[in-house]
Amino acid sequence: MSKLILLNKPFNVLCQFTDNSSESEKRETLANYIQHKGVYAAGRLDRDSEGLLLLTDDGALQHEITDPKHKLSKTYLAQVEGDVTSSAIKQLSKGVALKDGLTRPACAKKIPPPSSLWPRTPPIRQRNNIPTSWIELTITEGKNRQVRRMTAAVGFPTLRLIRIQIGKWSLKNLKPGEFTTLNI
Repeated sequence: MSKLILLNKPFNVLCQFTDNSSESEKRETLANYIQHKGVYAAGRLDRDSEGLLLLTDDGALQHEITDPKHKLSKTYLAQVEGDVTSSAIKQLSKGVALKDGLTRPACAKKIPPPSSLWPRTPPIRQRNNIPTSWIELTITEGKNRQVRRMTAAVGFPTLRLIRIQIGKWSLKNLKPGEFTTLNI
């Protein structure tokens, strides 16, 4: 039986169990939250992103989750700078030209600010004269910093990024730093 851990990775946590930076620069890692031996992250979530991170002790499952051939969908909530336009949503839905190629079409929609979302520590930088808005974006690939680059390419830089779902697994009610373990 394989172990699958669903972790709500907090902001500013590295997606690895060790940190090789100097002692004065030590940063939080997965080891601050997960004490299970023999589990490894199935995919990545940047240090400045939050939300669902899957960890497993099963190499085949890890490969299935991360291999782009399986096109496992990943859903994100992105708080962006500015009032996102319907034109930008259409561009995101069709695919966006990035330096490393055209992204696959995404499922994108503007949403109201999520009511059940935890506050981020530290809070995002906001400017009084520039509004923010929220996008729900589902992608089936995982290029480096893809969602951030996509929203910036259509004119709306990401201020906060939270992954809420990977395939059939979702964040549900996990608070930052909390996890649940499934035996599959």
